[in-house]
Amino acid sequence: MAIKKFHSGKHFLQLPGPSNVPDRILNAMSYPTIDHRGPEFSELAIQCFSGIKTIFKTKNPVIIFPASGTGAWEAALVNTLNEGDHVLMVETGHFASLWNKMAIKLGLNTEFIETNWRNGLDHLQIEKRLKLDVNQKIKAVCIVHNETSTGCTSDVRAVRQVLDNLKHDALLMVDTISGLASINYEHDNWGVDVTISGSQKGLMLPPGLSFNAISNKALLASKNSKMKRSYWDWNEFIEFNKSGFFPYTPATNMLFGLKEAIAMLHEEGLENVFKRHARYSEATRIAIQSWGLEVFCSNKDRFSDVLTAVIVPDNKDADQLRKVILENFNMSLGNGLSKLKGKVFRIGHLGDLSDLSLLGTLNGVEMGLDLMNIPFQRGGVEKAREYLKDNL
Repeated sequence: MAIKKFHSGKHFLQLPGPSNVPDRILNAMSYPTIDHRGPEFSELAIQCFSGIKTIFKTKNPVIIFPASGTGAWEAALVNTLNEGDHVLMVETGHFASLWNKMAIKLGLNTEFIETNWRNGLDHLQIEKRLKLDVNQKIKAVCIVHNETSTGCTSDVRAVRQVLDNLKHDALLMVDTISGLASINYEHDNWGVDVTISGSQKGLMLPPGLSFNAISNKALLASKNSKMKRSYWDWNEFIEFNKSGFFPYTPATNMLFGLKEAIAMLHEEGLENVFKRHARYSEATRIAIQSWGLEVFCSNKDRFSDVLTAVIVPDNKDADQLRKVILENFNMSLGNGLSKLKGKVFRIGHLGDLSDLSLLGTLNGVEMGLDLMNIPFQRGGVEKAREYLKDNL
């Protein structure tokens, strides 16, 4: 067995999720486990049910599952659709592709609009397809708000407008697993029927909780859906949640953390959280462009404030760069997924992040580029620092 090398100092976890968990949340989660059928738990759960609505910006129920975001994908589909239903999805990246594969496994008839991954979703492609659907056979449109594999965002409101303009009755389902609490998201105002998210990104929690925010239309669909479901059944959760309980054993200590995370987000102010993420994403891109490297997302209107994917030269391996940075500087960066494997690395600039931690991250990347003999122009970190100073 190889001897693990000791690294002094704190590990830099700069993935686009799981993100760093603040000490306040870790301390909250260390509270002794309580009776999940008792009054103390009911009070905690009701605070979480109420608080999480403010993050999704909805007045409707938000169902909390002990699961990863993948579970929330499944819950969204099996509660609203029927086997054989036609579903329109958009191939904006790795995670949109995984959601499509899940839908196929569940017996849904998916139609996957292809993209080159670099530009994000084009709502005009969706409009073109829905115009042909005169009999409204398409029962749901499923999109990813912030594609974690590419660093591209999608205009959710534009897709909703397409559906409204065409008077199309399809449900709008949106994955904002990495977008929630990092960039603005408005479940009610944007007319989303089901929003999917997870705990390990902007909410600054460990992996383990997932969410479905639902509209009245989606709730009605769940009454008529014949898809087999048990654990994921919204109606059972909603009934138990009314009194502050769960139909099954909940992730009690994760809920202590969720309560604290919601409090922290509101202490900073959601708008301030979004501005901070926008500031850090711009500083990151300034450094990348100054190095002479290329941001994977080629549409500046779709740049993500959550993460940035960076293209390495054709003769270099992004995973080898990540390995060098991890081994020498104790910093983890995101890898390229599926067809981007070895071609990009991803810098997460979300969650519990400060100016110093971002600049430390960019310094680590620059030192890694140097060790890997990847040609770059020096001074990117300095230009990022100047931007941060001028935009306090």
